[in-house]
Amino acid sequence: MIFLRILFFIAIVFQVSCQEVKKESASPSSTAEKSTIKTEPQKTRLDTILDVFEQKPIYKARGFDFPIAKPNAKGYYNAQPFGTNNHLGEDWNAVTGGDSDLGDPIYATANGFVNFATDIGSGWGKIIRIWHTTVDGVVVESLYAHCDTILVEQGQYVFKGDTIGTIGNAGGIYLAHLHFEIRDDVLLPVGAGYATETEGYPDPTKFIKAHRQ
Repeated sequence: MIFLRILFFIAIVFQVSCQEVKKESASPSSTAEKSTIKTEPQKTRLDTILDVFEQKPIYKARGFDFPIAKPNAKGYYNAQPFGTNNHLGEDWNAVTGGDSDLGDPIYATANGFVNFATDIGSGWGKIIRIWHTTVDGVVVESLYAHCDTILVEQGQYVFKGDTIGTIGNAGGIYLAHLHFEIRDDVLLPVGAGYATETEGYPDPTKFIKAHRQ
């Protein structure tokens, strides 16, 4: 029953995200571990996220790295930085260009908990969303989009640097690249990837550099 409650909570996040996308229109890694979090009906979503990590504090974030060519994205460049053309994330490409990075590994930017991992179509393709909480209780989410393959599952804990998927092109819509976001409002829907309002979306590179360890 306890495990069903946390899966129900994740399902709510999944449903809200998919509904938002409609409006705007693989095997687990070796460190796979599932949540058996105890939840209470009166708890808020944010409280429940914090409980996910209180259950297994080893998965609290202890530093952030870049999600490609860990830890420093060597051999990649940021083709569309945060804020350019109202971009809410970053588009990472291999310096060799074209589809040369198709199938390259994507890494978890920090220790965390996979709350969403599926193909949602609508220009996004396969996406992964991971909750992170720092040892001092700050909660953020990372989002990885246009994946070719997803190698994690909802409800799975991951460590920084675990391979969670591979770089894709959203089913051939784009040249291969990783669209990567950091959100400090972890209850946001998937969204559109672009907006003039950036509240809830810190600059990913600046965030990572400010939280290295």
